[in-house]
This record gives sequence, structure tokens and C-alpha cells, in this order.
Amino acid sequence: MGKSILIVDDEKNIRRTVRMVLEGEGYAVEEASSGEEALARLPDISPDVVLLDVQLPGISGHDVLESLRRGCAQDAEGTGRPPGQPEPVAIMISGHGTLADAVRATKAGAYDFLEKPLDRERLLLTLRNALERRAMAREVAGLRALAEGRFEMVGQSPAMTALYAQIAKVAPTRTRVLITGESGTGKELIARAIHRESPLRDRPFIKVNCAAIPPELIESELFGHERGAFTGAAARKRGLFELADGGTIFLDEIGDMSLSAQAKVLRVLESGELSRVGSESSLKVDVRVLAATNRDLQAAVASGQFREDLFFRLAVVPLRAPALRERATDIPLLCQAFAAQIARDNGLHDKRFLPEALDVLAAYAWPGNVRELRNVVERLVILCEGSIGAGDLPEEIVAEVARRSRPLRPMADLQLPPEAANLSLRELRDLVERQVVRAKLDENDWNISRTAQVLGLERTNLHKKMRALGIARDDRRDS
Repeated sequence: MGKSILIVDDEKNIRRTVRMVLEGEGYAVEEASSGEEALARLPDISPDVVLLDVQLPGISGHDVLESLRRGCAQDAEGTGRPPGQPEPVAIMISGHGTLADAVRATKAGAYDFLEKPLDRERLLLTLRNALERRAMAREVAGLRALAEGRFEMVGQSPAMTALYAQIAKVAPTRTRVLITGESGTGKELIARAIHRESPLRDRPFIKVNCAAIPPELIESELFGHERGAFTGAAARKRGLFELADGGTIFLDEIGDMSLSAQAKVLRVLESGELSRVGSESSLKVDVRVLAATNRDLQAAVASGQFREDLFFRLAVVPLRAPALRERATDIPLLCQAFAAQIARDNGLHDKRFLPEALDVLAAYAWPGNVRELRNVVERLVILCEGSIGAGDLPEEIVAEVARRSRPLRPMADLQLPPEAANLSLRELRDLVERQVVRAKLDENDWNISRTAQVLGLERTNLHKKMRALGIARDDRRDS
């Protein structure tokens, strides 16, 4: 069978007898005479099942069981169990156990409680059942690790390093976080990383795409409804806030939520209570709220499209997802990670990106950010036979990079009107700045993302500057 069993008992004869029975059934058996010895050896032998005596010299079997559940069994380097590896199944044994001992052991996570002298058939049956449970736990752990790998953040650039540090600070708390950034920058990955590193990691993580739910249905989706609350409400439905109780709810694209739904979300944040649509009673929920948007919420507040009180409730800690053009050094790592995942999902051989291809991809502006890069990598992994070179890249990317690599035509000479001599310093600065921004927009065919990069501005800041300077797309000139 190749299954490993660790016997922890201070009685040598019992260890020897149980070893003979188990080895006769094909199990690999290890022994420990004390709890201290068991904990010290666990990382090296990684048993599937631990037969653990309650009464031991030194620390008791109950203490060893609690250490197992806390993951305290570590090797000399303190590494503990490998990631995704489930803890061993514990079966408690005792020569003078009581019902209280059995209840305590079960509550602490023991699979079963056997009394001495051990019955051979009962022991083997319990072991077989425990190993089946272990196999299922290993399968679940593997699936969970695979699923989490799809949401792993990739990058070592300064922008990402700073973001990781912010996540590490905010994750262990219960504070609310507002994640901002352009579309496709990975705001959901940030939210999942915060949840994964929080005390709520084993509780639900519920994602809500506020932009994808019709306005007339969003309140029902978020808060649930009672039977007959509206046409088509044939049965009571629990809302997503209720499903997230005890865990985290991620309100993606919060800026697209209707004002009426905003008011109800505000109530949940203020009181921890919600009401299903069609109900007059309230429900208590304990939910950590993370939100994200690619909109300028402060501008939405100013225009009356977003509640100011809700904005301040959500933006306790603001985090910004950097655009891909701000972390171009991460593109080779992202390409490698995406290619491996896509090849695995589609049963394909791993594909390697040649340096020439990576150079072109790193020089591209990526207006669609990481989402656009992943789509390109998926296309290349599926269509290319061997290594991926520059000639395999989409023509539009190669052409754009080639165009940008050519020197831009000189900016038109600044033309100052005669009355400029009478302008204040601020007025003169605005005049010059307006001409510079207009010239750069013309040079870049009014591509806002590319112009922002040339000017060293964020895209949203360029939009604000254009409004402040009175520059509109209607003013576009032929280049």
C-alpha cells in the first residue's frame, strides 16, 4: 500500500505489537515514544495517519493533537508541511479513556478514538477509513492549490513590490479596502490576495460584478428576496451578502452600482444589518467588504452619481493596481506564468518565449493591461508550434512598437500671442501647458494611454488636466 503510519506510545510492547499487525498489511510504520519525539520527527516522515496515545510522558496526546492542528510540527528550518499537503489524520488510543477524553479528542479534530487493548479488525477498518479521508483531503488540497494558482499575483517590479507590502499590512485586519486601477490590471487578484492572507481565509469569498447585474436585479442579488416580493420571485432567495456572512465580499465595479443599492450597502456597513427585498425584518451579517473600480469615484461623488458617505466608508485604505506599462519588467514573468497555465489547461506542451519576442512585448503600451497580455499569450500558445519569436506576434503589436520606436516628429513651435507679455505666471504656464499637451495628443493620434505615458502622467490625471485646460476631443486636429 505504501501508506505511512506513525505510532506514538510510551509502551514499547504496544508499539511492537501494532507494528507487526500493520506491517503484515503492507503499511510503512514509524514509532515515537513521546509527544516531543513525534513532533520532532513528523516533518521528516510525513505520515498519513498518527496513532496517538492519550497518556504520554511529557506533553500529552491531546497537546500533540492540538499542535498538529495548528501546524506546529516543523523541521529544523521551521518549514513545516509542504504547501497544499494536508495534515496527517489522527486516531487517539487509550487504555483508560473516558467519554470526556473521546469528546475532547473529537472536538480537537481526531478522526476516531480507540480503547486498549486494540481490536485488530477494528484497528484495520478505522485505518482504511482514515486513509480514504486522507486521500480525499489531499485531492481537495490539490484542487484548491490549482484554483488559487489561477489567482496568483505575478511580478517583481518596484510597483508590485510596493503593492505586496501594502497587502501584507492590510490583509490581517478587518478594515475595508478600495482598489482602484484601469481595466485589466488585476484588481480581483488583489482582493483575493487580501482575503487569502487574512484570518478569514477559510471563510467564503464572494465576488460580485456590479456592472454585470441589471440595475433592477442588483438589490435582489445582493440582499436576497422573499417569496412573492416581485413577479418571478417564486421562492425565498438568500443574497450574496448573506452567503458571504463570516467571510469577505468583493464588490467589483462598485462605481456602476445604482444609488438605491448604494444606500442599502451603506446600511450594511454602518449597522451590519440587511433586509431581503419584500421583507420587513432585518438580518445580522458579519462581512468584510472589499471594493474595486476603474472609475474616478471622487468625480462621481462630485457629479452626484456616487454617495459621498459610502465612498468614505469604502475607501478606508485605498490601494491602486499599477498599469502594465508601469511594470513592463514583469512582462517576461507574466508571459511564462500564463503560458504554463494555458498549456496545462489545454493539454499542450510548454511554449518558450524567445528574447526577441519578449523585447517587443515589453515595448508595447498594453492599453488592455494584464488581461490583454493574457489573451495574446493564449493565442500564441495555441497557434504556435515551437518557441515563440517576434515573427509570431500579432501584426498590430509589432506595427505599433515599430511606429513608437521611430523618432516622433518635432513638436510644433510654441506660438505665444502678443498679449502673453501681459499674462500672469499662472496664465502663461497654462497657455504653454495647453499647447504642449495638444501637440503630444496630435503626435500620438489622440491615444490617451500612449500620450499619458509620453508625458509621464497617469491616464486619469491626463483626463483631468485636459478638462482643466479646456482640451476636448472635438478640438482634434489632423496630424
